[in-house]
Amino acid sequence: TRSLTITSTDQSMFEKAQGEKVTLPCTFELSEEDEGPLDIEWVLIPADNQKRELIIIMYSVDRVYDQYYAATTRRMQFTNLDPKSGDGSLDILNLKAADTGTYQCKVKKAPGVQSKKIQLTVLVKPARTKCSIEGSQEIGKDVTLKCVSQEGSPLLSYDWRRVSGTQNLPATSVLNKNTGELLLKNASREYSGRYNCVASNRVGTDECSVELNVTPPVNTAAIIIGGIIGTLLGLSVLCSIIFCFCKKHREKKYEKEVHHDIREDVPPPKSRSSTARSYIGSNRSSLGSMSPSNMEAYTKTPYSQVPSEDFERAPAQNPAFAPSKVAAPNLSRMGAVPVMIPAQSKDGSIV
Repeated sequence: TRSLTITSTDQSMFEKAQGEKVTLPCTFELSEEDEGPLDIEWVLIPADNQKRELIIIMYSVDRVYDQYYAATTRRMQFTNLDPKSGDGSLDILNLKAADTGTYQCKVKKAPGVQSKKIQLTVLVKPARTKCSIEGSQEIGKDVTLKCVSQEGSPLLSYDWRRVSGTQNLPATSVLNKNTGELLLKNASREYSGRYNCVASNRVGTDECSVELNVTPPVNTAAIIIGGIIGTLLGLSVLCSIIFCFCKKHREKKYEKEVHHDIREDVPPPKSRSSTARSYIGSNRSSLGSMSPSNMEAYTKTPYSQVPSEDFERAPAQNPAFAPSKVAAPNLSRMGAVPVMIPAQSKDGSIV
């Protein structure tokens, strides 16, 4: 007896680039014996057998169900709006690397049941390719040009070419297409120029470039000597700064110590005027307390005990000793020693 059959059996593997669209075919034919309801189901079979299958989209009883797998919502749909016409193919839009896997189409119409598996591989184009130079760019040295793509599905292949001057690579160059390294042995001035790297896989390419400038060897001896001289000069300047700072600090410390010794160890000098005033004050008190009984002792006091400091006193400061109107004789010329003789007033007080 004739039963339901899937007719699209010509291709079971697909390779597409990320971001593109793919159509997984699943056409079928029904037989007269198939009288049950038609069900079309697409399932993603994970690579790990321990994980369960994921239903992506399903057609049942004249209705489409596509809310099973959130990651594929609005990106997966039936190619034919009416799958019961015999076309249950699946369109996947805006392909992603995570869409890689095995897809199975199941067609059921009792008693007929058929299925088909399709392998889908989503490849990522090379992207963010960077070029760099490793090694000294000096004459006679070995230089390595590197090329690496940050994105891209394997297997990636790298190819270098020269875009300035003669476009042929140097005769001493060694290219590794798998790693993207171009080794230039015993570099010379003729190797200078711009080099371009092309990274490619089955779905796309990406490029980058680098400028090589081969120069004569650097005079390392002069650089070392210059560095030593610069270091010595820097040390001398630093020592001078430290010496000046220490000297200034010692001077400030010495000034503070001297100022402290003067204030605490040496008492302030007494003025002559204060000494004379104290002596006069003491004599006044003794004169004020004179009586006829002690006059004799006062007259015997030698004149030589009077302090020799000269001092001036305004007449208004002490009215008790008013200056005499009669000019006193110059006793020093006469060789006489002046003697103060007290006098008694009418009320009996000593003047």
